[in-house]
Amino acid sequence: MNISFCLDLHKRMFSRVWKWAGKTRLTDKNIGVPKEQIFTKLKLLFDDTEFWIQEKTYGFDEIAARFHHRLVAIHAFPNGNGRHARLMTEVIQIVNGETPFTWGSSDLYSSESETRKDYLAALRRADKGDFDALIEFVRK
Repeated sequence: MNISFCLDLHKRMFSRVWKWAGKTRLTDKNIGVPKEQIFTKLKLLFDDTEFWIQEKTYGFDEIAARFHHRLVAIHAFPNGNGRHARLMTEVIQIVNGETPFTWGSSDLYSSESETRKDYLAALRRADKGDFDALIEFVRK
């Protein structure tokens, strides 16, 4: 897993929707790291994840949940970050022989869905270092 794969996956997911698909954002947003830090933070995330897997630092569900959370928090693209981060997480799981998450087994796209609200609440708890709700949510 590397930055090139990350960008290419976003492009493959969204190139029919957005001309800029696969390109990182050029402006700062109210969420995400400063635009100048995107590539550095992605590299650190991929390096950390590789270390966690090799050293079995956490159980695999926690590794995948932590990876997902950090990728969402980096917020590398103008749009599609959550969908992209979920698919990237599933790729890591499959490559490592793990079962992909169910992601709450319901609608994550409607802003009104309870599942989406639970997902966002779990991400906010992870922002504070508590990954329990996210780990529980992804296997619902």
